[in-house]
Amino acid sequence: MNNLQIKQVNYFEESTRIHAIRRSVFQEEQGVAPEIEFDGRDETAIHFLAYLDSQPIGTIRIRFLDRKTAKIERLALLPSARGKGIGKKLMKAATEIVEKNKDYEEIIIHAQEYIKELHKQLGFEPVGEPFYEAGILHIKMIKRLVRSH
Repeated sequence: MNNLQIKQVNYFEESTRIHAIRRSVFQEEQGVAPEIEFDGRDETAIHFLAYLDSQPIGTIRIRFLDRKTAKIERLALLPSARGKGIGKKLMKAATEIVEKNKDYEEIIIHAQEYIKELHKQLGFEPVGEPFYEAGILHIKMIKRLVRSH
């Protein structure tokens, strides 16, 4: 994994790579409908790509819901990249961007239920009951950002 790079990328320049990963993971593998996966919100989000040996293998995005809340979503890793800690590194990269902006008080995610332990390790706490989103069991999780005023 010495050849892993995580980069914040320009969506308009990298949309082909981002879409290819998400199409493979969410549509082909998990059966999510294209109109749900590609919701028209990518243009205003912050995006990251993970590269292994210069090949794009993972992606994630951040959206800002209001002046205090960010939402991290669309974490996708190709099967060959799983189980190597890359998802955790993508989440850390996205979380750090939000944490650097002192205005934000919390980060929300809708985590797929089977991966919630990863998010707990990163300081996210489950909120409420599991629910289905795009036909997949999810749990809302929140990370409250500690701010010194």
